[in-house]
Amino acid sequence: MQKVFNALSVLAFLMSGTLVGATIIAFARVPGMVQDYLDEATSGVIDEVTEVIPGQIDEAMPELPTETGLPIKSPF
Repeated sequence: MQKVFNALSVLAFLMSGTLVGATIIAFARVPGMVQDYLDEATSGVIDEVTEVIPGQIDEAMPELPTETGLPIKSPF
């Protein structure tokens, strides 16, 4: 019976050691993975915005006046 308990304790030690190792790796790698994902996502958004914005600015800008004179044309 003692051998079974010893085997179970070794198994529990290995499991907790694996959990500690996985936690350390996760804390070391996850921030970098998140940053890479955010960089990729923002890069795609920035590319799309830089393509769309100039056209929208050109559409929103009014035409420059071609004549000068009174601000309101007289109806007479």
